Amino acid sequence: MNKEILQNIKVLYVEDENDVREFTGKTIKAIVKEIIVAKDGKEGLEKFEQNQDIDLIVTDINMPKMGGLEMCAEIKQKSPEIPIVITSAHNDPNFLKKAIDVGVSAYAMKPIDLYQLIESMIKAVEPIFLRRQLEEVNLSLEEKVEEGIQKIKSILDAQDNIVFVSSSNIITNVNKKFLEFFKTNSLEEFLKQHSCVSKLFKKERGFFSLETLEGKDITWIEYLQNLNEVDRVVKIANNKDIDRVFTVNIDDYEHNGEHFVISLTDITELKEKSNLLEYQASHDLLTGLFNRQKFHEIFGKEIRRDKRYENDLSLILFDIDFFKNFNDEFGHNIGDEVLKFIANIVTKSVREHDTVVRWGGEEFLVLLPETNIQGAIKVAEKIRLAIEDFKSDEIPKSITASFGVTTLHEGDNEEEFIKKADMALYKAKKEGRNRVISYTA
Repeated sequence: MNKEILQNIKVLYVEDENDVREFTGKTIKAIVKEIIVAKDGKEGLEKFEQNQDIDLIVTDINMPKMGGLEMCAEIKQKSPEIPIVITSAHNDPNFLKKAIDVGVSAYAMKPIDLYQLIESMIKAVEPIFLRRQLEEVNLSLEEKVEEGIQKIKSILDAQDNIVFVSSSNIITNVNKKFLEFFKTNSLEEFLKQHSCVSKLFKKERGFFSLETLEGKDITWIEYLQNLNEVDRVVKIANNKDIDRVFTVNIDDYEHNGEHFVISLTDITELKEKSNLLEYQASHDLLTGLFNRQKFHEIFGKEIRRDKRYENDLSLILFDIDFFKNFNDEFGHNIGDEVLKFIANIVTKSVREHDTVVRWGGEEFLVLLPETNIQGAIKVAEKIRLAIEDFKSDEIPKSITASFGVTTLHEGDNEEEFIKKADMALYKAKKEGRNRVISYTA
C-alpha cells in the first residue's frame, strides 16, 4: 500500500462512539498530516465549513443529530470531488445503495479492521495524490520530455486504481495496473487491439457504454464529465473475462479540454453488496419470490397504470390446504421444499409481467395486470391443477391449494382489494378446499 499518500492529507473523522473515536482517531492521526475529529454529522458539517482544505472524510453512518450520509450529501453539494470513506456495521438493506448515490469512494465495515481502513483511505485519496503530483511535475504532456515522462510513469504506477492519460481522445500513458487488468505488455500492444478503452465498456442497464452516445455529437469523456458522480459507472471484463464495475473520475489536467487524467476505481464488491441487500429487502429468501414490501411498491405502480389506461387488474390469493398438518407430520424441512416447489409451479404458470408474491407462511398472491375476472379464474385453475397433479420423490404426500380471485373495482384501495380476494379464499376453504372461488359483492 502507498502509505506515503496519506502523509500530506488533512482528514475529517466523524464518529459518535467515544471509545471507537478515540482509538481510531489516534491511529489515523499517526499516519496523516492533520486530523479533525467530530462526534456527529452536525459537528462534522460545521468543522468542514471551517476547514475548506480538508482532503478526505472518514465517517460513521448512524449518528445522532445528523447521520454520516446526510452530512456527506450536504458536503458533496459544496465540494463534489471530496473523497469519502464510510465505517459502519449498519445492516439497513438500503444503506449501501445510498452510499453509492452520495458518492462514497470506499468503505470499512465495523468492528474496524485498521488495515482495511487504511487501505480504504489510500484508495479514496489516490486521485487527489495523482493530481497533485502531476501538477508538481508541471510538464506539458505533448513535449515528450523523457524526464517528465518517467516521472509521470512512476506516479501512475504508484496507483492502485486503473489510471491512464488521454490527449484528444488518444491514450498517451497508462499505469501498471492498467496493463495488468487488460493483460497486455505495453500501451502500444493494447492500442493495436483497441483504439479506445471506452469501446470495452459493456452495454448493460445502469452502466454507461458508447451506445449511449448514438445520435449525440459529443465525446465519451465530455459526456461522462457532465454526469453526476453516481452515474459515471462502467462495467469492463478483466483479463480472466470476469466483469468488474468501476466509477470513472476525469481530471482536466491542463484545464483546456485537451488533456485528461482518467482514473477507474473498482467498486465491484460495494455494488454487489448493494445489489444483494436490495434483493434481500424485496424477496422472500426461501422461495425467491417477491415479498410483501415489494408487492406494495409494485401494486402502487400497477394501480396507477390501471387507472391511466383503463385496463383490468386482477388478483389471486391462495394457500396450501392443511399445510400445518403436513408440517407436523413430515417436518418443516419437507414443508420448506413444498413451498419452493409451489413457487416454481406458480412462476411457470403465469406471464413474465405478472407478479408472484409469498404473502405469508403458506399463502401466495398473484397480481395479474391487463386481466379480467374470467382470465384470472383461468390462471388460478391452471395453477390449482398443476399443484394437484404435482408428484415428486421428495414430497411424500399429494398437495392441494384453495384459491380466491377478484378484480379491481373503482374506489378499491390495496387493503380492500386484497380483502375481497381473502373473502373468496375463505369461501373456497369453507366449501371443501382445492377449488377456485371468485369474489361476488
